[in-house]
Amino acid sequence: MAPTVLITGASQGIGKATALLFARKGYEIVLTSRQPDNLEAAAQEIQSLGYSAPLTVACDVTNPSQVGTLVEKALDCYGYIDVLVNNAGIFASGPVEQFSLSDWHQVIDTNLWGYIHTIDALLPHFLQRGSGTIVNVSSIGGKVPTAYLVPYCTSKFGVTGLTEALQAELKPKNIHVCGIYPNLIKSSFLEKAIFRGKDEQDLNNRREQLQNVVKNPVVEKPEDVANAIWDSVDNQKTEVMVGSANLSQAFYRLFPGLTKWVSRQALKNQDF
Repeated sequence: MAPTVLITGASQGIGKATALLFARKGYEIVLTSRQPDNLEAAAQEIQSLGYSAPLTVACDVTNPSQVGTLVEKALDCYGYIDVLVNNAGIFASGPVEQFSLSDWHQVIDTNLWGYIHTIDALLPHFLQRGSGTIVNVSSIGGKVPTAYLVPYCTSKFGVTGLTEALQAELKPKNIHVCGIYPNLIKSSFLEKAIFRGKDEQDLNNRREQLQNVVKNPVVEKPEDVANAIWDSVDNQKTEVMVGSANLSQAFYRLFPGLTKWVSRQALKNQDF
């Protein structure tokens, strides 16, 4: 029987690239996101390449009831799940005092609670089988504290803690857990990102600044993260830093104060 993978945030970017890669590796695919049209388009792209038609389930991972239904449908269809890839996420940039509590909840509910919901729903199945793999796509923002990304970093540091604590507990139970740590990725994440500023010009400048960064040819692509995810599954790795994230982490370890200063200068825009 072919192994199966469930991927959240799978309608575009990292999620879709991961689905295509795992399909090439012979996996049955379960795709989920909040966007049914994009989800079906991704599924059709996979099928058009000659792979089995994925199961698609529209789901908001911030809603535990919807996540429970997602896992039920996946198990009803395939009978088992081998790999969970937690990837759904949202980016947020701006002065910390400009974020409302609603913004905070949106970021943490998606980036952290969304992962908790899928793990909570699928972990009993892994424990019953005595095997399984959980891959949490975090961010270098979950390793390196960055000014003007406070809600985002908070959520991603949470993912890092979740991942490492799960590793400590689940390894003896034959459940593999891995964290993936990319830097900024050349993808469509900006479409749903939250930007806040001291005024409209500041907000637009922040959005434009990030748009210019991701246009840089050296910025990693979704396929780079997909390859890191596959590496973590195939080689049972507990942590994979993607491309330039290695440099960011090394620089922070050597010069933590300077790293924080650089981020303040680079991202402050009209603050101060």
